[in-house]
Amino acid sequence: MASNRRAFLTATAVTALAAAPATAAPGPRPHPPVTPRTALDELLAGNRRYAAGHPRHPHDSAGRRRLLAAAQHPFAVIVGCIDSRVPPELVFDQGIGDLLCIRTAGQVLDEAVLGSIQYGVQELGVPLVLVLGHERCGAVAATLEHLRTGAPVPGHLELLVDEIVPAALRTRALPGDWAEHTLRAHAAWVRDAIRADPAFGSAHVEAARFDLDTGLVSVLP
Repeated sequence: MASNRRAFLTATAVTALAAAPATAAPGPRPHPPVTPRTALDELLAGNRRYAAGHPRHPHDSAGRRRLLAAAQHPFAVIVGCIDSRVPPELVFDQGIGDLLCIRTAGQVLDEAVLGSIQYGVQELGVPLVLVLGHERCGAVAATLEHLRTGAPVPGHLELLVDEIVPAALRTRALPGDWAEHTLRAHAAWVRDAIRADPAFGSAHVEAARFDLDTGLVSVLP
């Protein structure tokens, strides 16, 4: 019943988005059209500024807000975690209108997330989707604790754990840090799931890891 309800709500929301009338006067594009490669390069350049402690804090002026009032043209979709230490606009040193950010604990996918990505890719023409995992993720830690102890997961947290368990099981026998292996495997799985979905065929999809200690983002293989 719950899955049917989610599917109905998602279909209704996507239909409404697709049927929404276009803005009569979209106004000028706030930045040049970008390719997936230039979009990723811009994200990583902004991250290096952030990690070095020299962010520019671009595109946060009143003029920028006025420019974007008629329409938005973000150049990347970030599928990230809700962790308060990993805010995408700060991590990548971007401003208003630059990024379309979708955040769930452990960057877990559900129908609302997929519908939101589809809106960014199909309706806004965003060329790049980046899945952003991070070290010391609480959702990953909860998953590993569940597997170690067998203790039940309370309430809605069960959905998060269930989605991360496959990555944890695949990496359990690897030497080294189980949590690190799990976060990388899960981010890569989310990336691959988005890549395989025909709804996002026009976008390039990558996965990356954010290091809480250095502030740096590295793209995952």
